[in-house]
Amino acid sequence: MRSSDTDYVLAIENLTVSFDGFKAVDDLTLYIDQGELRVIIGPNGAGKTTVLDLISGKTSATSGSIRYNPYAQKKGRNIELTEMREHEIVRAGIGRKFQTPSIYESLTVFENLEISYPRGRTVLGSLTFQRSEEVMDRIHEVAEAIFLIEMLDSQAELLSHGQKQWLEIGMLLVQSPDLIMLDEPVAGMSAKERDATAELLREVSKEHSVLIIEHDMDFVAKIADQVTVLHLGQIIMEGTMEEIQNDSVVQEVYLGH
Repeated sequence: MRSSDTDYVLAIENLTVSFDGFKAVDDLTLYIDQGELRVIIGPNGAGKTTVLDLISGKTSATSGSIRYNPYAQKKGRNIELTEMREHEIVRAGIGRKFQTPSIYESLTVFENLEISYPRGRTVLGSLTFQRSEEVMDRIHEVAEAIFLIEMLDSQAELLSHGQKQWLEIGMLLVQSPDLIMLDEPVAGMSAKERDATAELLREVSKEHSVLIIEHDMDFVAKIADQVTVLHLGQIIMEGTMEEIQNDSVVQEVYLGH
């Protein structure tokens, strides 16, 4: 129990969610440190995506706590996410990317990033929003980071699948969240795109805490600080990728060898 600590960005304690008696997440306790890149792995049905649903407010917990402690500039806030709605959680500084890219394909790369800028996301903000030097600088900075600086004027529908994944990550980065959650970010990517995404996420983790669900073990080995293994809604092991791969229980329930 680390309830008195302040170095975490997320403290999940005794979290449970039941669907018609089935516990998709079962008494889960998990801590994500500030600046950490954590990967959750596990077989299908382990509860991985449900954990992200609970953190983001898409699903309501049956019991337990999810406390969010933003970075130093907001120190002193210790927010209980289970009492908040989805949009409130986003505004508090938590961004999420789902498995399938969710971008505006009829808009350009630039416009997708611009529309994600925090001041443009509310009704009042959209009415008073201006394409200021600050906005332009931020969009160009993010576009450079996600390898799309040369494609700012291209329509998003013309991007490859991997580039669309990068654009959606960029749409999160523009918002400057403290915690970024990604569900299978390299699914469907080429080997070259996966390598570039590993590079991107290592850079992202220098300024943000990152929580990732992933099945590609080679990719996980390239990026993860710590790996959490879920099975039947419970944690069966946490450690480095090397420790995970060498654990006999993990091999039996997930890795299959």
